[in-house]
Amino acid sequence: MSEETKSLEPKEEKKEKPEVKDNLVVTRHKITLNGQEIPYTVTAGTMVLKEEPDREKEYEGEKPKAQFFFVAYTKDDIENPANRPLTFSFNGGPGSSSVWLHLGLLGPRRVAMTYEGDLPKPPFQLTDNEFSLLDQTDLVFIDPVSTGYSRPAQGEKAKQFHGFKKDVESVGDFIRLYTTRYNRWLSPKFLIGESYGTTRASALAGYLQERHGFYLNGVMLVSTVLNFGTIDFTPGNELPYVLFLPSYAATAWYHRALKIRRPLEALLTEVERFALEEYAPALLKGDSLSKRERVAVLEKLARYTGLSPEYLDRSNLRVPDFRFFKELLRPRGRTVGRLDSRFLGIDRDTLGETADYDPSYTNILGPYTAAFYDYVRRELNYETDLPYEILNFQVWPWSYAEHENQYVYVAETLRKAMTINPHLKIFVANGYYDLATPYFATEYVFNHLGLDPTLRDNVRMAYYEAGHMMYIHLPALEQMKNDLAEFIQQAK
Repeated sequence: MSEETKSLEPKEEKKEKPEVKDNLVVTRHKITLNGQEIPYTVTAGTMVLKEEPDREKEYEGEKPKAQFFFVAYTKDDIENPANRPLTFSFNGGPGSSSVWLHLGLLGPRRVAMTYEGDLPKPPFQLTDNEFSLLDQTDLVFIDPVSTGYSRPAQGEKAKQFHGFKKDVESVGDFIRLYTTRYNRWLSPKFLIGESYGTTRASALAGYLQERHGFYLNGVMLVSTVLNFGTIDFTPGNELPYVLFLPSYAATAWYHRALKIRRPLEALLTEVERFALEEYAPALLKGDSLSKRERVAVLEKLARYTGLSPEYLDRSNLRVPDFRFFKELLRPRGRTVGRLDSRFLGIDRDTLGETADYDPSYTNILGPYTAAFYDYVRRELNYETDLPYEILNFQVWPWSYAEHENQYVYVAETLRKAMTINPHLKIFVANGYYDLATPYFATEYVFNHLGLDPTLRDNVRMAYYEAGHMMYIHLPALEQMKNDLAEFIQQAK
């Protein structure tokens, strides 16, 4: 074929990538809180997060990286948004959507559970949340990439978002983008995270401040983990055995597995003292612990945990959480929950070492899933056939490359953020029956934060007689609303 013939052939047109656009739906609603009718607007849908152009490459323009799904609630008829607080909310996992705080604690609609938080009979229901925080602050619920309806952009790999650093950066960049698009830079700004969401929130306090000049008024931490060394039961790490002990005692007390029947808080004060002054030194002595000391510690461990001295002796004074779930009520043929140890499970094999499932998780999975699917379509008019990833285990293994050969530790980031911005206030919510992130471990981390004495009053702790998601217990939900409202009023 001649060169002339070649030149006459039609050139193949370069295909352009389809433009990725925001997909948002706006609806309007009303709710009555404390006798006051509040009209509000809900914006639900996906916002495209783009990467700034690389000047060294041929590609021009911003490159779509991810589509972030969010649900934002803003109170209507606000003359000056600068006077209205704005709170960004997310849960943890990693791999969890924001549905738990959204439809359990903060939003104007909540899942109808039983008074104690037990699994109700299907079909499940939504109800107005008389304890919503919408009377105090606007709310934005964020689903990190691969959770909820959030997905990587076409051509982008999801795995890049499945790690500590990229997760913080992408969520932080979304927060900046939302704040810019909706003109909220002068509003009092807050974060609220639960479980791994507290890890994310503490890291975000530093990232937002340093990368975007985004200073916060407050961070609300629900069921906190800022130092993974406090919850990791591995050989050579004695901390979790000491820090879980008060929650073991609370669980045994709740299920009447102890001979002690004094009030819970009085019991926990006694157990905490034993944990720090006797149990921790005994574990630190290791094999050098004398027989007399060992017997004394065994006797008190049995008294406070409800486990037999023989079992504790065979466990070498150390009972990891997964064994406790199974062992405490083994004679009754029941296991206790991890997220909330008030709840009981039934295993096929009562002789096994670990529980078959976490009854506190299965109690909430069905109601929250059904409620969200119905709510987002029926009331918010957002339609998609994608599965809403309530808790996506496909994000594992989660990358902690930045913490290689060490435990994940974000408490220092939070300390630094508070030091640079001394107006930053912290609220910490703890559940006595939380065996995932026990309250005594949280206290330990904050007691070792190294805050300057002038900043220590910036941290407030609150305690609830429920578990990890304490708001499923109606009395705890009411108490949390009052505590969070007071915190926002003081911090804004």
